[in-house]
Amino acid sequence: MIQFAASEFLPALPEIFLAAAALALLILGVFQGDKSAREIAWLSVAALVVTFALVAMPLHARGTDRLVSFYGLFITDGFGAFSKMLVIAGSAFSIILSMRYNEQEGIARPEYPVLILLATTGMLLMISSNDLISLYVSFELQSLALYVCAAFQRDSLRSTEAGLKYFVLGALASGMLLYGSSMVYGFAGSTSFDTLSHAFQDGGTVSIGLIIGIVLIAVGLAFKSSAVPFHMWTPDVYEGAPTPVTAFFSVAPKIAALALFVRVMIGPFGGLGAEWQQVIWFISVASMLLGAFAAINQTNIKRLMAYSSIGHVGYALIGLASNSAGGIRGILVYLSIYLFMSVGTFAVILCMRRQGKLVEGIADLAGLSRTNPGMALALAIFMFSMAGIPPLAGFFAKLYIFLAAIDAHLYALAIIGVLSSVVGAFYYLRIVKLMYFDEPAEPFDRPVPREVQAVMLVSALVVLFFFVWPTMLVDGADAVAAALFAG
Repeated sequence: MIQFAASEFLPALPEIFLAAAALALLILGVFQGDKSAREIAWLSVAALVVTFALVAMPLHARGTDRLVSFYGLFITDGFGAFSKMLVIAGSAFSIILSMRYNEQEGIARPEYPVLILLATTGMLLMISSNDLISLYVSFELQSLALYVCAAFQRDSLRSTEAGLKYFVLGALASGMLLYGSSMVYGFAGSTSFDTLSHAFQDGGTVSIGLIIGIVLIAVGLAFKSSAVPFHMWTPDVYEGAPTPVTAFFSVAPKIAALALFVRVMIGPFGGLGAEWQQVIWFISVASMLLGAFAAINQTNIKRLMAYSSIGHVGYALIGLASNSAGGIRGILVYLSIYLFMSVGTFAVILCMRRQGKLVEGIADLAGLSRTNPGMALALAIFMFSMAGIPPLAGFFAKLYIFLAAIDAHLYALAIIGVLSSVVGAFYYLRIVKLMYFDEPAEPFDRPVPREVQAVMLVSALVVLFFFVWPTMLVDGADAVAAALFAG
């Protein structure tokens, strides 16, 4: 019988606390009913804040030390802690943004924030997975909660359709991930990341079956990060799901999937870089190009953000294709900045209401600078940043990614990234042009909810003034990236 000492549970204390908090809040919601929705939402945010502190404390105490527990299934290190803090922040912002929207749409139910907590628990476990089995179990914990979130507005045909599409395609991706894991086990004889890492550390000749297994695992992870050619669910789900759910999908699950991508490729398969780098190279290029060109003709801002997110995944994957500490540093910096750009943009989208009804047309933003100058300024900051205009944060995000590609002699990848960024700037700047130079459309409803204003303001300040003191983020990312390769 497997027995765990008390010390074995300490590395997983944030995940244990968050799971226990989710279950406790679920019971509270059952007894108090829908009237407790806002209370449970704020308690969920408080639980995420405590979880954030539990993740950050060991990072501060042990630095980038690596600790393996639960018989090798669970790993705690600086890279994991850094990624987890981004996921937790994204989840907390998403819950805050959802409160007023859910009340206005008549879907203010206590199970929504609980689903976010359960999905976040799965993401934290994904990031700390040190075995293909624990990876799959945590992957499914996250996925099952996300399927329900996508279809949460059950009286809406679009939301139901989004949930169904996400479920069917997600089940396919999960099957590929599981089949790939079984092939790796069959040809390598182990599911442990540490064992696989030692087996492949010298490279050498590997069987075609093992390579197929790695590719299938990459397919499952690419689906979760909505990378091309496994992106087909993204525009429809982003458009059909409730807007706060779309905001959540755009940050937390994407960050967790990319962090897991790094964990799997650099950890167990780090010695086989020559085999998987070309796959990541193709996915990165395809994502950047599709994200740049497919968004040009979009008229729905949520669909535009879907294609934009696909493009951003492509840029982030340049760092993974570099297969270097500099590349991983670039990914972490990129994801940190992308978190605030995306959350801030969706905060603005949630304010696009006329006569109590949410509008999603890009044309509805016409003349916003004259009807709501504060909102227009915030969205302009986010659009300029996503386009990579200096000195905003988005410029530095792309800078570190492209520098990593150049250092790895991936010149073609860097050039394609720069050109894609130029093309993508067109649809970002088109929104700014609409807001500042077109005749005003009917003004949006006032007042803007205070919690949405707060998220918008914080995000805009981070994006606008990141250049003043970037070293804290960059140095921290550099340290955990170097430790990941040293481990």
